[in-house]
Amino acid sequence: MTATRKKANNKRLLILVLLLIVVIALMWFLPSPDATQPNNDPTATTEQTAEEETDENTTLVKVGDKAPDFRVEMFDGTTFTLASLEGKVVLLNFWATWCPPCRDELSRVQKDVIDRFVRPDGDFVFLPISRGEARETVAAFREKMGYTFPMGLDPEQQIYKLYASNYIPRNFLIGRDGKVIALTVGYDEEEFNQFLETIAAQLKSDN
Repeated sequence: MTATRKKANNKRLLILVLLLIVVIALMWFLPSPDATQPNNDPTATTEQTAEEETDENTTLVKVGDKAPDFRVEMFDGTTFTLASLEGKVVLLNFWATWCPPCRDELSRVQKDVIDRFVRPDGDFVFLPISRGEARETVAAFREKMGYTFPMGLDPEQQIYKLYASNYIPRNFLIGRDGKVIALTVGYDEEEFNQFLETIAAQLKSDN
């Protein structure tokens, strides 16, 4: 081997060693993809937000609070304000046609709420309000289910957003003084039974 060829081989070897050193250095100092993923992954952020949302922190009106006033358009086209019902016990219910727990709860309304508590003197008012749906959607649902009791419409969620930021069904029991007596989030059969007894006790205590 000539001296020139030997010198060339040594030069190539030196270059390879230097390249290897550079690669090792880059692997050592640059952050791995896994290390940066949590900060850049929108799914992780969404899941974290969902975990932080609870029944409590999405409920804007608590027990003891004055129920925010609003004007509601009913399915039959009439309108009135919550303030106009002061002096009565009001069960304000938020629901939607696509919501299975809402449908379960509504299936009990006629027998367990209206037939039990609504009287000709109007001492108790059941006010279910459809959240975020057009009148046509509610109309189709009423026809399908055979419901004839009054329902309010809140297509832009303007009323709902006074009371909560997420989750349905929701019930707010409002006393004669306009303050919230009790509330529920979601539908649970036993919890709803207890809520009905709270309504009964409130109406009895007022007599």
